[in-house]
Amino acid sequence: MSIKRYGIEGGTGTGGQHLPFSSAVEAGGWLYVSGQTPMLHGEVVEGGIVEQSRLAIQNCLNIMKQAGYGLEHVVHVKVFLTDARYFQSFNKVFREVFGEHPPARVCCLADLVVDCKVEVDVTCYNAARVNG
Repeated sequence: MSIKRYGIEGGTGTGGQHLPFSSAVEAGGWLYVSGQTPMLHGEVVEGGIVEQSRLAIQNCLNIMKQAGYGLEHVVHVKVFLTDARYFQSFNKVFREVFGEHPPARVCCLADLVVDCKVEVDVTCYNAARVNG
């Protein structure tokens, strides 16, 4: 089984810092997308939980697409919220994105290392890519 790393050059975090990890890693048909926050070009996009949730999820989807995976391949999502009051609003965005076929999920409260409201990571599986 081979392991393929996406974005190994690392992304750009707040303040222009180099991020020393892959944006995703693929192994045996599985794709593990690193936690994504509502950032564009290394800066957190201001806004409420709905806007930040949409962008964090979209950042995951963009990485998945680059690796050749789609929504139909998502099997598990981890969500980190900074405030329990965001739970219902996040669920509305989650439902908009994943529709009638939602993946398994965990959602917890956490202090995040960047000043935002949400972080999301995604695990995907595509049997057609097992030997890829």
